[in-house]
Amino acid sequence: MPTRFAIGQQARMGIGLLLPQSGTYAGLGHAIANGLNMALAKTGNRLAGREIRLVVGDDGSNAATAAAAAQHLIQAEKVDVLVGAVHSDSAQGMVKVARDTGIPTIIANAGWNAATGASCASNVFRTSFSNWQVNWPMGKVALDRNYRRVATITWRYTAGTEMIGAFEENFTRLGGTIVQRIQMPFPQMDFAPHLAALAAAQPDAVMAFFAGAGARQFITDYAASALKGVPLLGPGFLTEGARDLPAAEGILTTLHYANGLDMPVNRHFRAQYSAAYGRSADVYAVQGYDSGQLIAQAVETVRGDTNRAALIAAMETARIDSPRGSFVLSKAHNPVQDIYLRQIRNGEEIVLGIAQRALADPAPGCKVK
Repeated sequence: MPTRFAIGQQARMGIGLLLPQSGTYAGLGHAIANGLNMALAKTGNRLAGREIRLVVGDDGSNAATAAAAAQHLIQAEKVDVLVGAVHSDSAQGMVKVARDTGIPTIIANAGWNAATGASCASNVFRTSFSNWQVNWPMGKVALDRNYRRVATITWRYTAGTEMIGAFEENFTRLGGTIVQRIQMPFPQMDFAPHLAALAAAQPDAVMAFFAGAGARQFITDYAASALKGVPLLGPGFLTEGARDLPAAEGILTTLHYANGLDMPVNRHFRAQYSAAYGRSADVYAVQGYDSGQLIAQAVETVRGDTNRAALIAAMETARIDSPRGSFVLSKAHNPVQDIYLRQIRNGEEIVLGIAQRALADPAPGCKVK
């Protein structure tokens, strides 16, 4: 029988943080870690009387490395909760280990649809988004702006395929036409020949997904190409970390968070984050923060109990007061959340409105629903 702890007892609680430590997505991982640490600092780095022990592992931005690192965190480091990953392929490795071991696991970024779909599990939660969820609303947004012929471009990997696929599904369902599709090897950043091919298709707009350093390079190259003046659309990750670029002006995105959300919780969070880390918060920091909030709320609910079933049950009923707006979790453990329509204007991210309210991922194939 597992040891049980009550308020005031000192046994440390291990949180395994599985994030990229180098490469294209390292900056995203650092923001998630910062957000998580900020949430835990609110509790004095103790939960229900238990000191927090944070152990970091490298997800390697691939499934095999993430699976090995997750096993190490669980078996050698004896963590109680697992938090990660950034890359959808990494999430596949992490979720496999989570399903095999039963450890409570929180996906703090990766949008791999199946994590809360066909590969869902009672112990796997998400504080971020599904790739479907943040891109589906853009299909209607594009048509509402009379963009009837759209070309798409992304990296050829899980996130790229699923994000662009969700947009295409809704866009074509409503009567739009895809005039060109390009998928590049990840993480290739030689965009010029592909941009020429997109321009040749003469689209009304281009829908793109890239993130991190790749997004900055793509936006710069796009503005210097024959596509200059053709509206550029994407999920919000396209402009996270790139809104300072003059070339980003006018880009239209959909996402579950926006820097300029006029909410007390968001204003307070952003001020605290800036004071703590000397930089502006972004969606990745918010997701890390909300992962910490979910852990803290659940551990306090069970009074520090190490029983996994009790902790999981507490996570299922959580309501998170997030900088993105309050959200609950669906039966498949994915946030039910508003998706915002945003645009870069004069180097600032402007909230144009809500593209779709309280959007729940359909979670096809999930048997815990």
